[in-house]
Amino acid sequence: MSTVAEVAEVVRGADALALACHHHPDGDALGSMLAMQLLCEANGKASEASWPSPWVVAPHYEFLPGLDRCIPPSEFPTDPEVLITFDLGRVERLGDLAPAAERAAQVVVLDHHPDNQRFGTHNLVDESVAATAVLVRQLADALGWSLTRDVALNLYVGLVTDTGRFRYPNTTPEVFHLAEELAEYDLPIARITRELFEKHRFQYVQLLSMALARTELDTDHGFVVAWLTQQDLEDFDVSFDETEGFIDHVRACQEADVACVLRESPGEGLRVSLRSTGSTDVAELAAHFGGGGHAFMAGFPSDRPILEVIEAIRALLPERTVPA
Repeated sequence: MSTVAEVAEVVRGADALALACHHHPDGDALGSMLAMQLLCEANGKASEASWPSPWVVAPHYEFLPGLDRCIPPSEFPTDPEVLITFDLGRVERLGDLAPAAERAAQVVVLDHHPDNQRFGTHNLVDESVAATAVLVRQLADALGWSLTRDVALNLYVGLVTDTGRFRYPNTTPEVFHLAEELAEYDLPIARITRELFEKHRFQYVQLLSMALARTELDTDHGFVVAWLTQQDLEDFDVSFDETEGFIDHVRACQEADVACVLRESPGEGLRVSLRSTGSTDVAELAAHFGGGGHAFMAGFPSDRPILEVIEAIRALLPERTVPA
């Protein structure tokens, strides 16, 4: 394990940085990486930022400052001096950027997931923080780099998404302290909330209505599940990345402790999202299928049929012995 101070020395000593996060980046991965690149830019440190193919982001992240500075994976440095990864626990999640990590002179891993494989030469992995964005904020402080409004906005996006809008168990007093600090940069909180969580195309609303109508509840196991096929996405003209937040609607079911959404990604197979209200460790559940995450929020990929995966998950859930 490395300290924040040690990582700061690596950053100081590098002529240029290559920055990368996982494919289909969420708010913490993307916000952390963009914040770091903007910090580099403001402090005269050369950097390039990208994420693996498919090189797309969900529409609700398109407003993030600095996104237009990112480069496609085909233009990413092939032999970087220092590569920094954000919010990913295993090198495989770098997809077609993984060869750059293998050839990099130094790899810095910034993450907060308990199942992180510490694949870097420098691993700053802190399970106690709510988001990777917290580590970027600490790194900026160690470097003596001041925040800007755009940096603060990206860090806030990382914080608010990985705490589920300050609803998940990782929402500590420290989270609110950081949110307060970031908000003092005159952040448009209402607009950020609208862009991230409340603004969808009508086609998405129609897809959501259809998918929720076929959602299934298993009260014996406290399990609620919904799914989206590739055909569903095509029928409603909705992209895979637009459906990132679908799990939030399903997890609202009060009879269930575990919520699950399965989504078919065109050309990539099945992506399974799991959420827990507290009594079930869904990271442990996801690990059975080669995935991971947090006790209350996890996921995994699969190439098996949807209904087969649902039954495999159900088989790992204990039957309830007391009413919900």
